[in-house]
Amino acid sequence: MIRRTGSPSGQGKQLALPFTAPAATAGAIEPISVRIADAIRLTGIRRSKLYELIASGDLETFKIGRCTLVPVASLHALIDRARQGRL
Repeated sequence: MIRRTGSPSGQGKQLALPFTAPAATAGAIEPISVRIADAIRLTGIRRSKLYELIASGDLETFKIGRCTLVPVASLHALIDRARQGRL
């Protein structure tokens, strides 16, 4: 992207903006944990099935105050186990 700056003489000076960083490092941050509703949306698992997995110990959760959080690493591990048929 090029932005033109005005100058008193009427000639615009071109300034190139630095957008050369890859998208993965340009501000995209993967969360460490997500709320239950986000875990449901991310995995596509029904709410009741997610709570069954939590009760059986197949999915890790923790609480901070009143908020129940699911570690993203636990979601990745759950999907990996399901792919291998160990769930």
